[in-house]
Amino acid sequence: MSDRMQRNMRVIEEFRSSGGVVGGDFDGVPLLLLTTTGARSGEPRTTPLTYLSDGARLVVFAANGGRKSHPGWFHNLLADPTARVEVGTEAYGVAAALAEGAERERLWAEQLPATPYFAEFQERAGRPTPVVALTRLGS
Repeated sequence: MSDRMQRNMRVIEEFRSSGGVVGGDFDGVPLLLLTTTGARSGEPRTTPLTYLSDGARLVVFAANGGRKSHPGWFHNLLADPTARVEVGTEAYGVAAALAEGAERERLWAEQLPATPYFAEFQERAGRPTPVVALTRLGS
């Protein structure tokens, strides 16, 4: 298991055991857990992600730490846009949609003050960072 996967597992465990509060590098950062269905495996895949609230939607950013490729969770959402999120102590289903054009630019600009390193990630990756809006399913 890679170091990155081990770190994610520790963050997931801390998130779940402390009602959605995570310390260390994530202290005070809005964090959610996104569980997608693996595009190839069909298995659930959970990833901790920082997010932006946009009205009733949660918005996540496929920065992948500045890597040239998109993150696995993004590929999984392209294959199946339904997922599950955990925010605080609440968990529910969501539908994912790619934000494009002016909406993408607005959401990106709103997120950058909280995570200015996303701009560096985008530059290093040499690709626009996909912005994904998650809308709660059902009520």
